[in-house]
This record gives sequence, structure tokens and C-alpha cells, in this order.
Amino acid sequence: MSVQPISPGAIVSRIWAIYRDQFSVLVSTAVALYAIQFVIYLVLGSAVSFALAILFWALSILYQGMVVKLVQDIQDGQRDHSVRDLVRSVEPVLWPLAAVSILFGIGVGIGFVLLIIPGLILLVIWSVVAPVTVLERPGIFRAFGRSRELVRGNGWNVFGVIVLVFLAVAVVSLAAGLAASSLGSLGQAVVQWAVNAAIAPVTALAASVLYFALIA
Repeated sequence: MSVQPISPGAIVSRIWAIYRDQFSVLVSTAVALYAIQFVIYLVLGSAVSFALAILFWALSILYQGMVVKLVQDIQDGQRDHSVRDLVRSVEPVLWPLAAVSILFGIGVGIGFVLLIIPGLILLVIWSVVAPVTVLERPGIFRAFGRSRELVRGNGWNVFGVIVLVFLAVAVVSLAAGLAASSLGSLGQAVVQWAVNAAIAPVTALAASVLYFALIA
């Protein structure tokens, strides 16, 4: 069966278009979610760094699921559901999505330890496992196989999208880090909060837009 190749440039353009058109929803929701982490940091400080990391991971999972549902919602050209509806729609798959995230991190992490290349391969073939989990609900382990099926024949193009998104996020993060280097711990925390809210939509959108391009 022939596979329709996707264009990395077109995917990135689509990510940017959704980011721009849905900016208020994407960024305001990210700001609100990561505000919880920020407030805990202000109250308890770095003594709870491990707990903050877990909280950041949990909020990222919830946000990823919400963005998947948002991208699905706007496939007809307009958004029909409120932010609350989008977030609540993720609740039934939150635990499977968390399990998928853990397995994804373990698998890719081990792959990078093994001379990097296996990690990159897994990063590509599992690139749409989150949207698959949220929208198709095939089960935790089946989601990885389904992601591989969708990516098959477009591996290099998917890799190109991942590289372009990574470079964009890295540039923003580096610039923000340099700008905040002269600030105190509070100032750096504020900048990090802003950066998290700004780049979270990009990485979440990448997987979602890729998914809909691949199933098309």
C-alpha cells in the first residue's frame, strides 16, 4: 500500500498557524496550569524540586491531552468546545496517557543511552503515541504499535519535523536563559514559568498535527 509523504515544512507551518490562531487558549491554559507549579515553588522553594518535577510532568500530560482534543476540534476550521470541555474530555484517558508517557520516556531514554541512534528511532516511531492514546484509545501497549504503523513510510519526514521543532524550542529556551541569567532565583522562576507556557503549546501541537497529517 502506497504511503502519502508528508512535508516537514507544511507540518511546521500548520503548527505555527494553530499556535497563532489559538494563542489565547493555548498560552492562557498553559499559564494557568504551570501557575500551580510556580506558586508551590514560591511557597516551598527548591526543597521540593523532585515533587515539582513530578507535578510538571503531570501537568504536561494533562496539557498534551487537551491540545490533542483542541486540534481535533478545529479540524472543521473552528473551535466548538470551551477550554473546560477540552480539559474534561481528557479525564477518561488521563491514566493511560500517563502510563504511555512513562513507557515512552523509559524506552527513548534507554535508546539514547545505547549510542543515541536507537533513541532517535524510538522518538520517531512513537512520535504520535499521545494522540493515538487520546483519540483512538487502543490500550497502552497497542498505542505504541499504532503509532509505528502511522509513521511507517514517513520516518525521515517525521524526523525532520522533530528536528525543526526541537531547534525552535531550543532557541527560545536558550534566549530566555541568557536573559534571565542576571536575575535572582525569583526572576529566573518567573522567566521559566513564562517560557514553559510559551513553548508547551509547540511541543504538544507537533504530535497532534503530525497525527492528523499521517492519518490523512
